[in-house]
Parts: sequence; C-alpha cells; structure tokens
Amino acid sequence: SIRSLLLLQHLKKYSPGWDSRVVGGEDAVAHSWPWQISLQYSRSGSWSHTCGGTLIAPQWVLTAAHCISSSKTYRVVLGKQDLSEADEPGSVAVAVEKTIGWNISRSGNDIALVKLAEEVQETDTVRAACLPAAGKILSNNYPCYVTGWGRVRTNGPLADALQQALLPVVDYETCSKWDWWGSLVRDTMVCAGGDGIVSGCNGDSGGPLNCQRDDGVWEVEGIVSFGSGLKCNMKNKPTVFTRVSAYIDWINEVGFIANSISQSELENGKD
Repeated sequence: SIRSLLLLQHLKKYSPGWDSRVVGGEDAVAHSWPWQISLQYSRSGSWSHTCGGTLIAPQWVLTAAHCISSSKTYRVVLGKQDLSEADEPGSVAVAVEKTIGWNISRSGNDIALVKLAEEVQETDTVRAACLPAAGKILSNNYPCYVTGWGRVRTNGPLADALQQALLPVVDYETCSKWDWWGSLVRDTMVCAGGDGIVSGCNGDSGGPLNCQRDDGVWEVEGIVSFGSGLKCNMKNKPTVFTRVSAYIDWINEVGFIANSISQSELENGKD
C-alpha cells in the first residue's frame, strides 16, 4: 500500500494519512463553491462519499489519484451542499466513464482525471473552476480555503453540510524542513495550514484548495493529498496538496488525447 511504502521509505515520526483531509472549519454558504464535487462509489446497492474533487470542464473532474480504485464503480455528484439530502435541488449525479491517473506508489504524483459519461450543463449550482497558470507558486501565508465533506474532528463523523476552512499557504522552504514534513514534501506539492487548529481531514481528499487572485477570480491551486496520520490538526503538519500548476500541461494533454479518441470513435476511425 501507499502508506506502507512511505513508512518504509521515510522512517518518520509522523506518517501521512492518505484518506484525507475539514477540522475547525465552518459550513460553507450554499453553492458558493460550485465546482466542488462528491466522488462516490457503489457499496451494497447504495452510494457512499469517498473523496472530493473539482469540475474543470463540462466532462472532466480533477481529484487525487489515491482516491481511485480500479475495482470500484464511481459516480460524481455535482451541485451538492448537504450529503444527507438525497434529492437536493440543484444537484445532479453523473456516471463515470473512465479515470486517468498517475501511479502514485511509483511517482508520488497524487493527481487523477475523471471523465464523466456525459457533459454537464453549467447552472447556478454547477460551474467549472478556473485553474492557475502553469508553474504558478503561491507566496507564504497566501490565504486559501480548503473545502469538503471530510471529518469535522479527528476520528469524528463526516460532515453533512459542505465545510470550508481558511488555510494560509506554507511555502516549500518551510514545509520541507525536517520538523515539518521533510522529504515527504516535493516541489510539485503545496502545503497549507499547520497551526494545530484548522486542517483538512479524512474524506476531504481530492478536493480543492481555493485561492482568490488579486482580480477577484478564484482558482483551484491544489488537490487535497495527505496530512498527519496521527491527528488531522497537528501543529507543523499542514495539509499537503498536489500543486495543480505543476500539472497543467498533463491535464491539457490528457483531456486532448481522450477527446481525440472519443472523436475518432464517433467518426468510425476516420482521421
């Protein structure tokens, strides 16, 4: 498993918890994060929330690679605020056609793309996120919000209402210090939080780190990847995100290739 591999490679005092990650947050204003999705898998005839994700195009969702298992059947629910409400107005459930992700057990690139079985229409409650420019690096203490339906306290229940929490960015120089995350953090990741009060937690994995640009536009800068396996809100153990700006070329390439394949299938193999 990923966890075992990391423990073997990095005999650290604090091992990461890969089921992650909102502790110390608050209920989000309904539909204020319209690109937030719930990735759900089929279990015993019903659907269970397993991870968050971000709608980035009418037929594409961005999430964490560790959220995806080839043995499970998934769907994506968009426009949700309250997971406990079955037929919530403004929400829509869409089947998953395919998933494309890095093999994180080999490379550490915790990112995946989910192709929906059909395109979704943008509404007041469903809207694609803006992504950052390739290579963008956020400055230390830049204010961002993590959102998700993860556990509201360590070992506690999943949240029904979508949660949000303000997490200031921790720069790579700090986050990679030996008494923070050390070598577990790479420059393709972004850290946020670490005050010991507010953090992501189990169930938030794959969800967005939302940061507002100077011109007021919100961008999704990160994908929730991991945090402390001992306690969600541990001081100097910020939530760690896959840095989206490090993968813009890959995101565009995968989307182009997949769309090209679909188009050629549509045209019966013609160029």
